[in-house]
Amino acid sequence: MDPALGDGKYLLVTTYRRDGTAVPTPVWVARDGADLVAWTVRDSGKVKRIRAGCRVEVGPCDVRGRPLGESSTVKARLLDAADTDRVRKLIQRKYGVVGWFVVRGSLLRRGRDGTIGIAFTSE
Repeated sequence: MDPALGDGKYLLVTTYRRDGTAVPTPVWVARDGADLVAWTVRDSGKVKRIRAGCRVEVGPCDVRGRPLGESSTVKARLLDAADTDRVRKLIQRKYGVVGWFVVRGSLLRRGRDGTIGIAFTSE
């Protein structure tokens, strides 16, 4: 996995349904050591698909999810509450005022348990 993916504004995360259908989703991304991390709603489709199978593809994209380069297959891991809090802080730090408002708004709407962090690790 290219570490420069953490420098981009969006990451295209492609998960797979049970029938093999690819489901690409653009997400905000931050770097956490050697891993890339993202933050999303706990009951989203991508979280359900990651629970069913941890292999996903990641690559650079624009806000609309249009690929901007090569993708690579990585392992996705859902994070616990403490690690999810760390991901929120990383997202806020990287995306500045907009990130702060999005994270705070989500905490008000969904509470701490309504979202979850995802770590992407090279295989």
